[in-house]
Amino acid sequence: MRYINRPDDYEGSKESAVTFGKFDGLHRGHQKLVEKVQELGSKEGINSIVCAFDMRPLWADTGRTVRMLMNGYERRSYLEGKADVLLEWPFDQTFSRIRAEEFIRDIIRGLFHARYVVVGTDFQFGYEKQGDIHMLKEYEKEYGYRLIVIEKERYGGRVISSSYIKEVLRQGDVLLAARLLGYAYGITGKVEHGRKLGRTLGFPTFNVAWPKEKLLPPRGVYASEVLVSGRWYPAISNVGVKPTVSEEERVLIESFLFGYDGDAYGKTVSVRLCEFRRPEQKFDSVGQLKACIDQDIEYGRRFFGVDE
Repeated sequence: MRYINRPDDYEGSKESAVTFGKFDGLHRGHQKLVEKVQELGSKEGINSIVCAFDMRPLWADTGRTVRMLMNGYERRSYLEGKADVLLEWPFDQTFSRIRAEEFIRDIIRGLFHARYVVVGTDFQFGYEKQGDIHMLKEYEKEYGYRLIVIEKERYGGRVISSSYIKEVLRQGDVLLAARLLGYAYGITGKVEHGRKLGRTLGFPTFNVAWPKEKLLPPRGVYASEVLVSGRWYPAISNVGVKPTVSEEERVLIESFLFGYDGDAYGKTVSVRLCEFRRPEQKFDSVGQLKACIDQDIEYGRRFFGVDE
């Protein structure tokens, strides 16, 4: 897959099947769009393109702070092999003022040479959201593309959306979030040196900084899985600031892996959250902390069916 983060770097004379959106989280609804574009690209020998609007420039311009479900690295990793091109389009004040017909003429037709435009039922575009699927349908013949509208994916009668998933994650329901996303929520990052307290207490751990741009679920202990060197290990993870032993406010995810015995410092690992166990708490002593962690580890053994 070719990754581009500036529209001017896209140089394609080939026709395409293209889909547009923020694609925050690439949840099951987004996946339907990507799968359709991939299918059309493969079937007709044209480029399959995912155009993901990067809203951060606009948020910075307007002073907004928004926590996302997925960062750019994760989006690229997820889409590898699922599209020919991922273009992360910087969405700034200038781009927000483009007229809807300009978007069709200059981007859909002019830049992407679209044979197919694949979007959801609520897709809107152009200045003040002047454009929608009805306008795209109206201009089909004039600009030579075919519009394909994909119905929303639902769960329990409710439309799956990034905002719905954020609502669920804030409540700590990572099981439901995984059903909506189609995969378990988590992070990817480098293992860094910690205080080595876990090693002293008899359970060495991995420390990975929680990315500031990503939505933080409730702080606390989770059954989890950690990908190290191509293998997933069952684990217990604490998301938080370790208040018993630290005054820092920097959020880390600290994981104890079952069955792993090695040095992972500096390695890039992925952690996915499987079930929320308990909130993070401050203990009166390190001894109380160790006793609780022993219980957490025993819970993890039962959760994953891991022998001692």
